Amino acid sequence: MKVIIHLSGEDEAKALPILLRHSPGMVLPRGLYVLSEGALKALRKAGIKFSEVSREAVSPSLEEVAGERV
Repeated sequence: MKVIIHLSGEDEAKALPILLRHSPGMVLPRGLYVLSEGALKALRKAGIKFSEVSREAVSPSLEEVAGERV
């Protein structure tokens, strides 16, 4: 699952070395990052603060939509 987070300038500087080792994430403008759950765990473990902006929506399984017309 991918998560979009926001890092402040100071926390961003601390996070970059960790992110380079742990995540094939995406960097967006203004301190926004698209990261994996593993990268978030590494940031939490290092004590880096961030705010979660959005999470990837989970698609329903085939069993949940069986019989529904799409």
